[in-house]
Amino acid sequence: MYLPRSIGLGIGFFAVAAALYPSHPPTWVWIAMIAHGYGWPHMAFLLARRSPQPYAAERRNLIYDSLGGGFWAGAMGISPLPTVTVLSMMAMNNIAAGGLRLFVLGSLAQIAGALAAYTLFLPALFPHVTQLQLFACLPMLVIYPMAIGLVCYRVAVQLSKSKKALEKLSTTDSLTGLMNHGAWKDRLALEFDKCQTLNRQYSVALIDIDHFKTINDTYGHITGDNVLKQLSNTLCASLRQTDLAGRYGGDEFCVILPDTTLAQATEILERLRRTVHDHAHSALPDLKLSLSIGVAAHGAHQTDAAQWLHEADMALYDAKSAGRNQVTPARPSTKVCAHEGAALG
Repeated sequence: MYLPRSIGLGIGFFAVAAALYPSHPPTWVWIAMIAHGYGWPHMAFLLARRSPQPYAAERRNLIYDSLGGGFWAGAMGISPLPTVTVLSMMAMNNIAAGGLRLFVLGSLAQIAGALAAYTLFLPALFPHVTQLQLFACLPMLVIYPMAIGLVCYRVAVQLSKSKKALEKLSTTDSLTGLMNHGAWKDRLALEFDKCQTLNRQYSVALIDIDHFKTINDTYGHITGDNVLKQLSNTLCASLRQTDLAGRYGGDEFCVILPDTTLAQATEILERLRRTVHDHAHSALPDLKLSLSIGVAAHGAHQTDAAQWLHEADMALYDAKSAGRNQVTPARPSTKVCAHEGAALG
């Protein structure tokens, strides 16, 4: 509220001054108006910044704003144009910052301030609106809503950034930076529907680090975490930009390869396997990594994404059973074989 308060009270000073000037108020009133218009915004800012609860402190400052606005409205005898201008701008603040509850509290503060000022000054009520007052209120009516709009825009931009950051956190694995299990499976379902609708060739792969438990037991969990990070970096560097990699869980990773046949996917993942296997760790020369990878292509026989993923999982099981450190394509589905047999017969 620092910006709108500084602008609002700064230009609001002229609206109040134009209304009070004909009554020739004493010097202390002018000093109080100047202090309120040009000193209070900075004091309110410091009070909020130094408070252990800045939000609560700023809400109190808004009540003080309303109290001060009501005071000057009472001092000028509820002069129609300046009063409506000043109090409506403060009501706008209260609604924007705290909704209906703060608006009601602010309105009560305005009434209290107006009664206190009227009791102190006993001005003539509802004086005639002069041309000077009209011109003094115009900047408030034009500039202040723009300031509020700017603040609301900044808040909206910040909320949008925060929302995007939270969305990213909710879909990202904190250790590797890849998509987490849930986000990747959601994406797999979307890509499966795309394959079904557009009849596109996709492949999916499950990647397992061979003997990862032994790595943890031998070198420690910190080294194990570094291995997972290294593999995630290698995945991002080795795969294409269109490929969608995620951490499936533990030492398992997963990849969706769009517009890729089973043979093409096998070739891409074989290069990844060789890269990981040939990599030498300078700090731990005895540490050798290998990957077992199962790959499955989308097929018309698959009824859902779970079946597609299951075929990749079975291919991974075959890779492990065959000695690990290899890329194994999924075996043809029994449904496909039966269909082809029937066609041949």
